[in-house]
Amino acid sequence: MEKLSEYISFDLEFNTVAEISHIIQVSAVKFRDGVEVDNFDTYVYTDIPLQSFINGLTGITSEKIAKAPKLDKVLADFKDFVGKTALVGYNALKSDLPLLAENDLDLTDFYKVDLYDEAYERRSSDLNGIANLKLTSVADFLGISGHGHNSLEDARMTALVYEKFMEFDENKSYLTQQEEEHGDNPFAALGGFFS
Repeated sequence: MEKLSEYISFDLEFNTVAEISHIIQVSAVKFRDGVEVDNFDTYVYTDIPLQSFINGLTGITSEKIAKAPKLDKVLADFKDFVGKTALVGYNALKSDLPLLAENDLDLTDFYKVDLYDEAYERRSSDLNGIANLKLTSVADFLGISGHGHNSLEDARMTALVYEKFMEFDENKSYLTQQEEEHGDNPFAALGGFFS
């Protein structure tokens, strides 16, 4: 997994009507050296009626989106927020990035790590065979709390999953270094303590 000292984790919520997805929330958190330093969060105006299950799932109401800025303004502001910063997401290659591209904001060149793919690769090691790879399930397994289907919470959970995976990688690297320096004898590092 690529190690990034600065990145933005992002997520979208959308309302799909007649097989067309309409963005209704755009959120992101910027991390630098393992600490959240900034965030971006806004609802998006749409005149398409919200599906009732979307309201139940996300808590986003018609009132919230009626007062929100229009999509072109939100995406321009989001593009400015991202700048040239690396992006991470959770399964964003299949939904969020294509939806942004359909709306004339192509950020695929900045996308560096998909945490869903990482979770899939780590399922049998770091995640102890976890069956469900939903973001909330992976986050919960790793001791990260958050409310799913709120794009700001999802972006923050994604960033914290990334941080936890980087921690796992650093620990593995340290163990490998210790094995190389001291062989597979678990007491070799104690060296001169008993001379």
